[in-house]
Amino acid sequence: MRQLVVIERFCLTGHILSLVFGLAGLLLVLPNPEFIGTLPAFGQALFGWSMAGGGVVYILLGAATVALYAYRTLGWRAWLLFMLPAIGLSLSSELLGTSTGFPFGHYGYLNGLGYKIAGLVPFTIPLSWFYVGLSTFLLAWVGLEAIGMKGWVKTIGAIAVGALLLTAWDFVLDPAMSQTAYPFWEFRDPGQFFGMPYRNLSGWLGTGALFMSVAAFCWRNTTITLSRSQLTVPLIIYLVNFAFGAIITVNQLDARFWIPTVIGAILGVLPAMGLWWLAKPGDGSDAGTSTNDAAQPRSETEKATALKGSVPNVPVAVVSKSSS
Repeated sequence: MRQLVVIERFCLTGHILSLVFGLAGLLLVLPNPEFIGTLPAFGQALFGWSMAGGGVVYILLGAATVALYAYRTLGWRAWLLFMLPAIGLSLSSELLGTSTGFPFGHYGYLNGLGYKIAGLVPFTIPLSWFYVGLSTFLLAWVGLEAIGMKGWVKTIGAIAVGALLLTAWDFVLDPAMSQTAYPFWEFRDPGQFFGMPYRNLSGWLGTGALFMSVAAFCWRNTTITLSRSQLTVPLIIYLVNFAFGAIITVNQLDARFWIPTVIGAILGVLPAMGLWWLAKPGDGSDAGTSTNDAAQPRSETEKATALKGSVPNVPVAVVSKSSS
C-alpha cells in the first residue's frame, strides 16, 4: 500500500506541475513569440511537443491520481463502480452533444487533447469527467454525512451537491478553453451566458447527476468512511483544476469574465472547502474503509488468528491448513 501512496503522490505532483507548465506556456510564452525564437532547436521542439501534448499529460496524470486514490481508500469495487459509469455516460453525452447539439449546445473539439473517439471527442475528456466528478462526489458524500444526513436524503444530497460543484468548474473552464486566443473547443452557436449557451450549464449538471446517480445506486450497500485528511486529495484535485481555468479566464479575457469566475467560486470552491472541513478530522491514517472491500488476512497464520479472534474457544489448528 505504501508503494501505491508514493505513485499516487508522484502522479498528483506531476498533474499540478503540468497545469503550472501549461499556464506558463499559454500566458507567458505563446503571447511572446520572440522568446520562442531565442530557444535552441531542441528547446523549440520540446516546447512544440509540450503545447501539442500538454493537455493530454495533465489529464492522464489527474485520472491516474484519482484512480489510485480511489483504489487505495475505497477499494477496487467502489472505485470501478464509479469510474466505469462516469467514463461511459460522459463519453455518450459528449458524442451526442458533438453530433446533435444536445445536451450542451452545438460545439466541436479542436486539437490538443489527444485522439478523438469517432473523430469527435478526445479520449481524455471522459477521463476528466471521471477524476473531477469523483472528487466532487466524495466531498459531497462525506461532508453531508458528517452533518448527520443518512440514507436516501444523503444520497440525493450528494448527487445534487456533487453535480453542482462539477458544474461550477465549467463556469471558468469553458471560457478558458473556448474563448481565449488558443482554444481547445468552440461553440458553433455562442450563447447568452458569456458566450456559453445556458443549456451547456444544464447539460453539465445533468450529465454529472446522471453518472453520480448510477454510482450512488451501485454504492447503496457500501459504507464509506473517510476523514478530513483522507479527503485532501479530492480537494486538491478540484481546487487546482478550478484555478487552472480561472487564471486563464481572468488573464486572457476582459473584465466581464470576472462574473462567471466569482459565481463559480461561490458555487464550487467555497462549498468544496466547507465540505472538506465538515469531515471528521480522523486519526491521521491515510487509509479509507469500504464495507465491500474490507482487508482480508493474506497468510494462513493470519487467517487462523483472525478466525480465532472472532470465534471464541476455537483452536488455531482447526482452521490452519499448515497444522493438519
